[in-house]
Amino acid sequence: MRFLFVGDSMTVGSAGDYTWRYRMWRHLDTAIDGPYAIVGPRSTLYDPEANAARSTAYAAPFPDPARRHLAGWGEGWLHMAPLIRETVREESADVLLVSLGLIDLGFYTDSAQTALNAREFITQARAARPHVRMVLLPVIPNIRARTDAPFAAECARFNELLAKTVADLDAPSSPLLLASPPDSYDLDTDTYDGTHPGPAGEHKLASAFATAMHQGWGLGGPYQGR
Repeated sequence: MRFLFVGDSMTVGSAGDYTWRYRMWRHLDTAIDGPYAIVGPRSTLYDPEANAARSTAYAAPFPDPARRHLAGWGEGWLHMAPLIRETVREESADVLLVSLGLIDLGFYTDSAQTALNAREFITQARAARPHVRMVLLPVIPNIRARTDAPFAAECARFNELLAKTVADLDAPSSPLLLASPPDSYDLDTDTYDGTHPGPAGEHKLASAFATAMHQGWGLGGPYQGR
């Protein structure tokens, strides 16, 4: 089974981060019964000094093969939809773990267009592998939504549209899951800047995906927080 992480800055991580991808790898390494791989065309972290995703300074030992992903600082559904078909085909991905939307709503598209881009992403992934599975995470709490009421409303509206998209497009041959936002996600303790997850937040994001797969598909086990 081949897993592909897809996301924005919260997924790619910055130099010195563990990333929730690391937490998820630790979970998969014990919870998946049988061979698996983490795949993707990229493997680096974002380097703030260079303003480029070229850092390898993970906060903990992280095997090179497990570092792979399709995530980017400042990239959202808008950017990933045109890339996902080729990536899924090239990487033979079986399960996509997707955390996108915040950057779209913050800089590029409104909730309606962002939802359309999510639909296009799903369509393109399935065009590459008709039986691909996907777990999609809604937009989680963030510092801008705390003080910007119109933006908070757009986040809430997009999450409603994403849930509808999952319900509309779910299919036995290519199942979709909507992960539940992390319980009690606290911007002051789970992030280091109000948006990007610190260690506690990384565990909560990994747990959201692990729980969805375990409860929805019987894949893996309960998240152990390693």
